[in-house]
Amino acid sequence: MTINTDQLLESILDSLDRIDYVKSEDIPDIQLYMDQVTTFMDSHLASTRRYPSDKILTKTMINNYAKNHLLPPPEKKKYSREHMLLMLFIYYFKSFLSITDIQTLMEPLTGKYFQKEDGYNLESIYNEVMELEKSQVDVLKDTVRRLYSTSQNSFSDASEEEQDFLRQFSFICMLSFDVYLKKQMIERLIDQLPAPDFLKKK
Repeated sequence: MTINTDQLLESILDSLDRIDYVKSEDIPDIQLYMDQVTTFMDSHLASTRRYPSDKILTKTMINNYAKNHLLPPPEKKKYSREHMLLMLFIYYFKSFLSITDIQTLMEPLTGKYFQKEDGYNLESIYNEVMELEKSQVDVLKDTVRRLYSTSQNSFSDASEEEQDFLRQFSFICMLSFDVYLKKQMIERLIDQLPAPDFLKKK
């Protein structure tokens, strides 16, 4: 079967233009019960699902976040706007970082900025980081185009039938190598952070 990688690439790049994040002003400024939290996340992060059956956030996940010190415990079974912001950070990190790395990364964030009223707080940090990330979409698109172009010039001596798969495979490998290297850098940076006290006791 011939894979039309040109069309696939354009579809992927078009999807990057539609990437958006949950805006802090869209988060209700009232405390929410767990069912309300999962409903909100399912609604606002639906576009990030790979398959319709994928779970965005479940009650078990939320309980595990609190149990593993990723999230401060709720107040009277209700979650604040700040809890929601932390859950959004966790949602993005969990796809490529270990629980221990997320714990190390989140501990100073919650320790210094959770329920802080003056200066930087969780909402201002979230807003600034998300704006910085959105500004990188065009840079990312240029990188993807360059890697795709390189992959399409690979395996020039293979048969036409073989080239179709091998070039797509090389494109996937180059994208994967980029992810692998960035993950290595992220882990090195996290290793420079002090381990949370609850991890030191283990």
